[in-house]
Amino acid sequence: MSEEVETVQNLNVPEIDHSKRNGATDDEDDIFKSAMESPMTDSERTLHGDDEIDLNDDDDDMDSSVGVSSSQSGLPPDVNHDINNDFVKNHVGDNHQTNDHSKQDQSKPYEEEPSQNRQSEAMGGARPQVVEEEDDVPSDPSQYIKISVTDPQKQGEGMSTFIVYRVTTRTNIALFRRKEFAVWRRFSDFLGLHYKLAEKYLKKGRIVPPAPEKNMIGTTKIKMGGQGENAGPTGANAQHGGDFVERRRASLERFLNRVGSNPVLRVDPDFRDFLEIDTDLPKATSTSAFSGAGVVRLFNKVGETVNKISYRMDEADPWFEERIQNIEALENQLRKVHSSIELLVVYRRDLAAATGNFSKSAAILSNAEEHTGLARALAQLSDVEDKVEQMHTDQANSDYYLFSELFRDYISLIGCVKDVFHERVKAFQTLQHAQQTLNKKREIKAKLELQVKTDKLAQAREEVVEWEGKVERSQAEFDSISNVIKKELELFETSRVKEFKKVILKYLESLLTHQQDLLKYWEAFLPEAKAVV
Repeated sequence: MSEEVETVQNLNVPEIDHSKRNGATDDEDDIFKSAMESPMTDSERTLHGDDEIDLNDDDDDMDSSVGVSSSQSGLPPDVNHDINNDFVKNHVGDNHQTNDHSKQDQSKPYEEEPSQNRQSEAMGGARPQVVEEEDDVPSDPSQYIKISVTDPQKQGEGMSTFIVYRVTTRTNIALFRRKEFAVWRRFSDFLGLHYKLAEKYLKKGRIVPPAPEKNMIGTTKIKMGGQGENAGPTGANAQHGGDFVERRRASLERFLNRVGSNPVLRVDPDFRDFLEIDTDLPKATSTSAFSGAGVVRLFNKVGETVNKISYRMDEADPWFEERIQNIEALENQLRKVHSSIELLVVYRRDLAAATGNFSKSAAILSNAEEHTGLARALAQLSDVEDKVEQMHTDQANSDYYLFSELFRDYISLIGCVKDVFHERVKAFQTLQHAQQTLNKKREIKAKLELQVKTDKLAQAREEVVEWEGKVERSQAEFDSISNVIKKELELFETSRVKEFKKVILKYLESLLTHQQDLLKYWEAFLPEAKAVV
């Protein structure tokens, strides 16, 4: 709708500040556009493929100062990665020793100075040319893509430290150059990828999975626990640091796999570059809260919120009316269940701590007991309670990593669904504005015809023809985004059911295993208790 700039003023976007120093922190990566503008400016504000996006976000500079692998995070045994570190080293690293990346020292997988070379020639050859499709890409059931995020490692020193992650991909999609490959990416690279995808596909009605949120408190606590290359937090800070890095690692892995499950997003050139190019990506600044783009996004978010509250679309499609109500109800119920699971995690951890205290008290009592048989039974009871404490801790981790994180992710995903609904509302506003303007132009033309003013009549007729074309294009865009949203919601529902089924089964298996272990512990203690005379 670029022709409509004559009737509407666009919001002036301040220039992005690229002079961001190391160690700066960013706010959340909001992908909102101002709804305070006229709806006809939506396409004018759209970032086209020819525009360059300097995605230099440095949230990782406030990331953990300690590299913590997923195996050190205290996860229960049943919550593991699909591809462990040994598999990555044996089957990915060895197979690609000719790559520049594989020649790097393993202790320094990521150079602090970002490379500006993002050409496909960095992969050793020309990338297959693919025309970006705006319509649906046919999904081949035999195609798959599996992405694993592993090996969190610290880079840098002091307040400029950040964490990098090894992103390993296995796929049989022909657009990718190899079937297995691995690259190193920092947290800001993930945010930059999400920003690009949202800019391209949100306005078309595509549901872009949300990237993990930034956690200023978590990163700051970890940085306060250690300074220097080999320093690290100890005690409670070490446990907190390990949990935080593992939560982020798992969230990044889920984000990439959800993007890969969408048949359109997974063939996007930016997504393929993110997974394949083994050089450093440019540092992102446009997602920074302190850049010009960040300030604009803050104001745009306020405008979007006001527009959502103040404007109500008269829905003529019963399908959308029903889906919007279902999404609202689903979000409310997911929030309630998520709150309950978080309370369950807290109670289980409290139970584990109380069980540990009881184990220590029983051990002390056994040392003070003069009766030999009773002392032995108390000592055995202390050992059993110690095992029960670990079992409760593992179950609390399963509650959190399997259940709580799943519901948190889908609460965020529903937010993305509501965003595409709002994009449809904005397309409807654009259509309404064009229709109203066309009616005014026709009225002006009719008046001129009655007044027989031939000098202005030709221009009025041209304006009517022009706005008739705009109405047709607006109607086509509205119909297009409506059709895309319907297909995206079908894919969303299918993926949601499959993922919930998979996680629930895995959670039940974990729960059953822990209960069986608990039964074994007490059955083994029973003879000791009966032996007391």
